[in-house]
Amino acid sequence: MLLLLDLDNTLIDRDAAFRASAAALLAAHGQPAADLEWLMGVDAGGYTPRASVAAALAQRYRDAVPAAAVEWFLDNGAAERVRLTEPVRDALIDARSAGWASAIVTNGRVAQQTAKIQNTGLDGLVNGWVISEEVGHRKPSAEIFRVAAGRAGRPLGSAWMIGDSAAADIGGAHALGLPSTWISLGRAWSETAYRPTVIEADIAAAIRHVLATTPMAPN
Repeated sequence: MLLLLDLDNTLIDRDAAFRASAAALLAAHGQPAADLEWLMGVDAGGYTPRASVAAALAQRYRDAVPAAAVEWFLDNGAAERVRLTEPVRDALIDARSAGWASAIVTNGRVAQQTAKIQNTGLDGLVNGWVISEEVGHRKPSAEIFRVAAGRAGRPLGSAWMIGDSAAADIGGAHALGLPSTWISLGRAWSETAYRPTVIEADIAAAIRHVLATTPMAPN
C-alpha cells in the first residue's frame, strides 16, 4: 500500500515558513512591518509564479531591497525555516511500521523542494519523492503520480493521495480513480465536479485515518 503525499502546506507548513522569512526580509531592509500582509497576498500561498513575486518586490521596493536579497529570499528563505512537527513525524513512522510505503509528490523547483525535504528530515522518512521541474509534469498530471509510485516501489493502484490542493491533489487522484484525503486547513470544500474520499484538518490525522480504515493488501 502506498501514501502519496503533497509537501507544501500538507507535510510542512510552507506558508508559516514563508511568512517568517518575509518578515525577516522586510526588517533587514528597513521596510514597514505592515507590508507583510501585502507580500503574503502577492505570494498567494506559493501559487504565484516566482518571477511575478520577484517583479512585484522589485517594483515596490526598487533600490531599497537589493535584487540579490530578493533572490535569496525566494530561493532559500522558506526552505531554511520549514519544520516537521512531531505528530507528522510519528504518523509517517507508524505508516512505515504498518507496511506502507510513502512518496512525496510536489510541484515546484528541484533545488527549493529538495532543500525542504532534506532540511526537515523527510528524506529519511519516505521511500522517495518526485518534483515537477525534474520530470516535466505538474500535478494533476497522471504522469507525476506514476513516477512517484515507481520510486516508492509500489503499484499506483494501491495508493491514497493526501494533499491540500483541490485541483492538483484531489483532482489528480480523482482522474486516476484513487481515494484521496483533502487537508482542509480551515477551508470549506467548494469543487462540484468531484470530492475527496475524506476531509481532515491536518496531515497527521489524515495518515492515521488511512491506516485505521484501509485493509492492507499484498504489494
